[in-house]
Amino acid sequence: MKRPFNFSAGPAAIPEEVLQQAADEMLNWGGSGMGVMEMSHRGKEFISIYERAEADLRTLLAVPAHFHILFMQGGGLAENAIVPLNLSKGGTVDFVVTGSWSQKSFKEAGKYARQHLAASGEASGFTSVPDAASWQLSQNAAYVHLCSNETIHGVEFQQLPDLQALGCDAPLVIDFSSNVASRPLDWSRVGLAFGGAQKNIGPAGLTIVIVRDDLLGQALDICPSAFNYKTVADNQSMFNTPPTWGIYMAGLTFQWLLRQTEGDLHGVAAMEARNRAKAELFYQYLDNSQLYLNKVDAAYRSRMNIPFFLRDESRNDAFLAGAKAAGLLQLKGHKSVGGMRASLYNAMPLAGVQALVAYMQEFERTSA
Repeated sequence: MKRPFNFSAGPAAIPEEVLQQAADEMLNWGGSGMGVMEMSHRGKEFISIYERAEADLRTLLAVPAHFHILFMQGGGLAENAIVPLNLSKGGTVDFVVTGSWSQKSFKEAGKYARQHLAASGEASGFTSVPDAASWQLSQNAAYVHLCSNETIHGVEFQQLPDLQALGCDAPLVIDFSSNVASRPLDWSRVGLAFGGAQKNIGPAGLTIVIVRDDLLGQALDICPSAFNYKTVADNQSMFNTPPTWGIYMAGLTFQWLLRQTEGDLHGVAAMEARNRAKAELFYQYLDNSQLYLNKVDAAYRSRMNIPFFLRDESRNDAFLAGAKAAGLLQLKGHKSVGGMRASLYNAMPLAGVQALVAYMQEFERTSA
C-alpha cells in the first residue's frame, strides 16, 4: 500500500526504512528475546543501543569532543526551564525573540532569571529576524537564547550569529528542535543546543541536549537532580530511567541519516542539499501563484516549516479536504496563525513536495 505524505509539524513523519526496521525488531531485538521497550536501561543490550546512538549523533552533527550529548525528557518546553536552572546563575539572560517558541522561552526563563529582550521580530509579525547589528545585548548576560527555526512562523536563521564579533562573551543557547540534522552547525558559535526529537529525529518523548563542558556544574540549588546537566552527564544520561524507546528510534534515524548520499555529499550535507531543493521548489511555486502566498521575508524563510495562506480563505476547508483525499496529510496551519503549513523535514522526500505542488496547481486552476 502506498503511504500518504505526512506534512505534520510534529510529531512528524519518520523515515519508512526506520519504521520498518523497528517493526522487524519489535519482538526480538538482536536475538535477545526482548523488545527494546522491555529491556533494562542498564542491561548490556540497551547500553549498546545507547552507545551507538550517542556515537552516531556525534559523527552526524560533527559534535566536538568538548561537548556532552545528553538524552533527556520533557521536550523543548521543559528545556525552557531547565536551561536557566542550569546556566542563568539567577542573573540576566538575553533573548532574541523571533516567533512563538522563543516567546515561550523568554516567558518561562523569568521564573529563574532576569530576562532581557535583546531583539524582537514582533513588529514585523514575526516574518523576519532583526539584524544582529541592532541587537541590544547585555554586558554581563549569563547566555543569549534564540530559536534557530521557528516551527509556527516559518522563520529560520540562515547563519548563527557570531556573538564575539558583536562584543558579547556570553555563550549562545539555541533551540534547534525543528531544524536539527537538516543542515551543518557551526559549534564554534554555540554553547548549548537543545531540541525535542519529534520533528527531525524520532518519536516524541526524547530531548537532545548538547552542552559545552565548561557550562556544566553551574546549576541553581533549586534545580532538580534529574535536570542538572552535570548530574546527567556524569551518569551518561542514566541518572534516571531514560526514554529508551525514543533513544532506540533516534539511533535508527541517525543510522539512516548517515547512509544518505546526494552526489558526493553524505549525511547532514546530503540532507541540506535535499532540503534546499525541496524548499526552493515549494517557495518558487508559492511566489508565482495567484491563490497562495507566504509572508516571510525571503532572507529568513525556513526550509523546514513553510506557512502559507490562500488569498481566498473561504476555500480553506475545501483545500484541506482535497489534500487529504490526495494523500497529503496534516497541512492545516497552527491555530495561533491560521492558514496552512507544510513541514518538509528530512523524512519528507522530494516526491512528496512535488505531489503537493501538483495538487495545489490543480486546486488553483479549478478555483479560478
